[in-house]
Amino acid sequence: MDGIILINKEKNLTSRDVVNKVSKKLNIKKVGHAGTLDPIATGLLVIGVGKGTKIMELLTLDTKEYIATAKLGIKTDTLDITGTILEENYNFNLDQEELETTLKKIKKKYFQEVPSFSAVKINGKKLYQYARENKEIELPKREVEIFEIELLDYKKNQEFTFKVKVSKGCYIRSLIRDIGNSLNINMTMQDLIRTKSGKFKLENSNKLEDNYKIIKIKDALDIKSIKIEDSFLIKKIKNGNPIELNNINSSYILLLDNKENELAIYKNVKFSKFCAFKVF
Repeated sequence: MDGIILINKEKNLTSRDVVNKVSKKLNIKKVGHAGTLDPIATGLLVIGVGKGTKIMELLTLDTKEYIATAKLGIKTDTLDITGTILEENYNFNLDQEELETTLKKIKKKYFQEVPSFSAVKINGKKLYQYARENKEIELPKREVEIFEIELLDYKKNQEFTFKVKVSKGCYIRSLIRDIGNSLNINMTMQDLIRTKSGKFKLENSNKLEDNYKIIKIKDALDIKSIKIEDSFLIKKIKNGNPIELNNINSSYILLLDNKENELAIYKNVKFSKFCAFKVF
């Protein structure tokens, strides 16, 4: 069994919990996920099974879409409602027009500070481990891009819900903090739903208890594919040897045999020269 499964993750499950449940249900050890969802979050989690685990790296490059709810007046250590409250301040008056103006301004590229409670590693140690030990450490920043952002609902001076499309590596918890900083108002993430990941949509996902629909590797990838019929070349590909392909402009290429079975993904390294990226 090889391919991709789309799961609608429930609240209070980690992404690893979902992987374990899928692995147990399908009785397969090789299971992984693309793009972590925090326990508080729900929605689309892309799961790879069998040889599908080899393409997770490519799938994490895709843009993501979320619907998020921010609670106003509260600051927490985790940047979401599950954390310890550090500050509470309700002495503000935010009208909808000012909120919408601020959201429009944040549609851009910028360097985002990652949350202290995250799995990002510094010196081989995860940030949340430093946080739990109350050890201060300079938090890294990553360039992210906010492609689209739209206010969906606003309960004045209480909470607001918005839809956002972002680049790889963007933390919505951090984005809400940054929106709050722009307005000089404490904010924390109250709810989060991932609705899209690349071309995959939440509406096409499976519940954990469902009979899963398996998406083939070639159908999951948005990269050019070509069929290889030369037996000598197929042998080279299966061994992961460099090959030459003419008139191919793509950075990555999916190679199929004459029965359209996936052989490998090759990466363009120079002009017509390609090297093995993932061999199936």
